[in-house]
Amino acid sequence: MIIGIGSDLADIRRIERTLERFGERFIQRVFTEIEQAKSERRRARAASYAKRWAAKEACAKALGSGLRMGVAWREMGVVNLPSGQPTMRITGGAAARLQALVPAGLHPRIHVTITDDHPWAQAFVVIEALPPDAPDLRPPPAAQP
Repeated sequence: MIIGIGSDLADIRRIERTLERFGERFIQRVFTEIEQAKSERRRARAASYAKRWAAKEACAKALGSGLRMGVAWREMGVVNLPSGQPTMRITGGAAARLQALVPAGLHPRIHVTITDDHPWAQAFVVIEALPPDAPDLRPPPAAQP
């Protein structure tokens, strides 16, 4: 059962200007360590950050909250499954919002697609609620310090 759909289109040039103007402050405020590591290794650094920005916006829309109702930027992070397929790791207020959307007895699965074609980056997020016996392809939870 589909419980949320979100999409976003980001201007890579805008993200590039934001990176130039605010640099590390912007990166630390918005992106997880995993997203930073992935984007900093890319030749098209701004495009990588823009895709992840779009995915966060799309995820917030799929959650039905936007960036309010306790949902923050770094609580939604693009991660890749072993196959390379992107998905989202959700924590904190975003995870609480997700659990509130999922009907009792079901568990969430988040589908993500991201792409870019300069000057645009685009993301779609679909949140699905599945029965407990459905295979779980979500990434494992982040390690706790």
